[in-house]
Amino acid sequence: MSRIGKKPIDIPANVEVNIDASNFIRVKGPKGILERKLADGLKIEIANNKITVSRPNDLKKFRALHGLTRTLINNMVIGVTDGYSKILEINGVGYRAAKSGNKLTLTLGYSHPVIMIDPDGLSTTVEQNKITVTGMDKEKVGQYAADIRSKRPPEPYKGKGIKYSDEYIRRKVGKTGKK
Repeated sequence: MSRIGKKPIDIPANVEVNIDASNFIRVKGPKGILERKLADGLKIEIANNKITVSRPNDLKKFRALHGLTRTLINNMVIGVTDGYSKILEINGVGYRAAKSGNKLTLTLGYSHPVIMIDPDGLSTTVEQNKITVTGMDKEKVGQYAADIRSKRPPEPYKGKGIKYSDEYIRRKVGKTGKK
């Protein structure tokens, strides 16, 4: 049995979960509504304010999907109650970010500013050299943070660029000239 897959998911009091016969799940909470079509074949049940996921047999396909399905449902429940956030840091002389409306303007040493528009359901905030991406869908928050980071990933010599706040940049020693 999957260790993660067999754990039940607690449903908070202010969250409403609906699952239909084709494993289409709809989670409604204080932050909004998340919907997702989950893999067929797995049995998802709600009882006593807990969601349990079970598999019909031990085929490799169902073993692989068991823990994944449970984690996706748990991420949806956490997303509609607390939400998710990713913090990015900008390092480098002249590198900065500015926010106006739903546009994020990044000045990253290119000949032009990079303008990114916040996707639906996500918001960004800028404080000095930190960009915080928040939303209720964990996948979208992570993807948008990765898109922002990809505009100027950190380089290994001086560490200039955009990095996650908990990311460690391995530094390299620069070249030394012959004397």
